[in-house]
Amino acid sequence: RLNPVLDLLLKLAALVYVVSSGFVLVFLTGFGVLLAIYLWTRRRAPALPHVPDAELLSVTVQLPIYNEPAVVDRLLDACARLDYPADRLHIQVIDDSTDGTSAIIAERVRQMAATGLTHMRHIRRARRDGYKAGALAHGMRFVETECVVIFDADFVPGPDFLRRTMPHFSADPRLGLLQTRWDHLNPDYNLLTRAQALSIDAHFGVEQVARSRGQLPMSMNGTGGIWRVQAIADAGGWSADTLTEDLDLSYRAFMRGWRFLYRVDVAVPGELPPLVQLYKRQQARWATGSTQCLLRHSRALVSCRRCSPLDKLMGLLHLAQYAIQPVILVLFLLTPLLLADGFFHRIPNLAVLALLGVIPPAIIALAQFELYPDWHRRLLYFPVQLVAAVAIVVSNSRAVVTAVLHHGRQLEFWRTPKFRLTRRAPRQSGTTAPVALPGIDGLTLAELALAVYALLGLFIAAGTVPALMPYMLTYALSFSLFALGNIVQARRVGVPGIQ
Repeated sequence: RLNPVLDLLLKLAALVYVVSSGFVLVFLTGFGVLLAIYLWTRRRAPALPHVPDAELLSVTVQLPIYNEPAVVDRLLDACARLDYPADRLHIQVIDDSTDGTSAIIAERVRQMAATGLTHMRHIRRARRDGYKAGALAHGMRFVETECVVIFDADFVPGPDFLRRTMPHFSADPRLGLLQTRWDHLNPDYNLLTRAQALSIDAHFGVEQVARSRGQLPMSMNGTGGIWRVQAIADAGGWSADTLTEDLDLSYRAFMRGWRFLYRVDVAVPGELPPLVQLYKRQQARWATGSTQCLLRHSRALVSCRRCSPLDKLMGLLHLAQYAIQPVILVLFLLTPLLLADGFFHRIPNLAVLALLGVIPPAIIALAQFELYPDWHRRLLYFPVQLVAAVAIVVSNSRAVVTAVLHHGRQLEFWRTPKFRLTRRAPRQSGTTAPVALPGIDGLTLAELALAVYALLGLFIAAGTVPALMPYMLTYALSFSLFALGNIVQARRVGVPGIQ
């Protein structure tokens, strides 16, 4: 009796594998579309309109702050240096802090007012309702300008930021959102920040460019984006119903017919999380939030009369960018089992999947080539990026499942601590910032177990389908290195090398 049951289970596993592979192929094809659009439009950068000062729109710089004592003064100083007509610029610090950050802000605002900078306002909230979305919604009650620009606490805009962006709003009355590129303050701090820089550059150096120039659905990226106030109001305002309030508002505004623009040549540097646990939590928050947006907006997007079929397809793939993670995890989990069953000898080769799998690395390489003169040196860290991208599949999958199981309920917004990291970590102990990290949690144990499972798959692949050995080896290395890195970093009392 066992053999028929086992045979049925193996057939079911094979079916799930084929269907899951189909989903992955669709996603890879979507990346291929973005790559093709980028290559077709790479020389069509939007020109900055010439707009006299008298015709520039007014703008409020909104700074949502929560317990950021290490970086808030740097942000305020950067905003005070913004070059823009004084009568059209306001700065709004929306402060939910419960530590000494509020005192730092108050003192900085007082000092700046003494030097003649009187358009900076410090707004305190009694409760942190709605987290960042709630803070931005609260701040909108006091906005009297035509546009708002948002900066997270660890980002540092250049003095010419508004000069290089705001003229677009004067030239196009239907422009609702302008997003700029994320740059990095600490890319060479450690191997993890190197890996993150490559991933972020791929998104901002190629993907966002293609979405903007192809007039496809795109989103604000939380910081370094400028909104027309009218577009925010028309789309229904900020909402805390998801953990990615920027993505949520962007799709509501897009489906209302507002145009979006992305400027890859305007960069705002920010800080990359230096610890494995912080990186995993940040990615998990994004995974939860984007899946919430997928559940919230997919039906409206499919039925949107303003959207073309390509808009709808690419929009769904964009919203599901993290929802594919559990599918990828399922493919990994089934591979050793199907290797042992001889499944891969009974199906056509996976050349199509392997061929399309080259597209994401090609986007990463192209972004480095386009953005940096020393692109070849930066690409030496691609293996680290691959390890980091594979290792977070478990935590991201859990985040996606959490979003589905808690659909319609507000979840906790876990922010990423900032440390004012600016250069490579020293080998010896230096200035540190305490950060509370869990030790060996259930997720870490699961990653260690999966590393062992991947090694088993590697052994099976060696005797059956050697072509799949690199695939299994990548998972073995990724899970083991991230789990061990998490254990080691959790034992530290602080983060070294803070400047």
